[in-house]
Amino acid sequence: MCIVIVMVNTVFSQSKKPTLMIVPGDEWCSRNGYMMDDDNSGMLVKVPDYKKAFQKDSTMNKVIGKLKVMMADKKFTLKSAELIINSVGGNAEKDNTKAMESTFDKLKKAAGADIILQLNWTVIAKDFLKSVTFNLLALDAYTDKQVAFAQGTGAPSLTADVPALVEEAMVEPLDSFAKSLQTHFNDRIENGKEITLRIKKLDSWSGDLEKEYGGKELSSAIEDWLKTNTVKGKFKIATASRNMMIVEKVRIPFYDERANEADAKGFLKGLQQLLNSPPYSINTKLMMKGLGQATIILGDK
Repeated sequence: MCIVIVMVNTVFSQSKKPTLMIVPGDEWCSRNGYMMDDDNSGMLVKVPDYKKAFQKDSTMNKVIGKLKVMMADKKFTLKSAELIINSVGGNAEKDNTKAMESTFDKLKKAAGADIILQLNWTVIAKDFLKSVTFNLLALDAYTDKQVAFAQGTGAPSLTADVPALVEEAMVEPLDSFAKSLQTHFNDRIENGKEITLRIKKLDSWSGDLEKEYGGKELSSAIEDWLKTNTVKGKFKIATASRNMMIVEKVRIPFYDERANEADAKGFLKGLQQLLNSPPYSINTKLMMKGLGQATIILGDK
């Protein structure tokens, strides 16, 4: 079975491209008044109001549309941020399988894109000429880590068509940017998607992570499971105590044994099943925040 998975990964890494979703960047949204308050784990923070921007700013829609066409020409698959935002925007339902999610977490989860592109641009006017300076940031949808960056300034022009100016500025830098996206995606296929796992106990549960089962502490049993099931045994214990473990850089397989794309929730169901079974027999709850942040609660009824 391992040979089959390796062969699948090799074939797909040579041909498959990441799915992208494009949104206006934080800087552009802030400068143009498209920000809102958002509850992020109990704290109010300012975040881009993408829904308002897509509804109100026709120029922005055309600029994003230009970039979508340019990336589609490079054979990338695009998700429509506007359609996804409209589908999840007003949904305030609580789901006990989810941690406190920000608006951006919900958007990433609903989109299911591999990489999020954030585009910022500024029009520079001098006499009768205009040009555009831009920066384009690519974030891994699972980790929010930057995986590629491009910036540039277009040549001054007499045209007042902002989308055309943005397109002209991006043409040259976009080739190396696209290669960086593909390099990162190929790494995900070969070395796995990266997630963060938190394991913590409820105060009401009498056990803890140092409790021994068959002469082995629970935390050690969890580490053994991760060594066996992660890609090349890759993960990093960031915090380990009696009551909590935080495991970072957990590399989960890109494809499952049926060659379907795997996700963090499906992967961690295996660990949850281990903890639910003898000799542990621990009640657990798996909670997801976005695509790549998971929490397993020990002792949940």
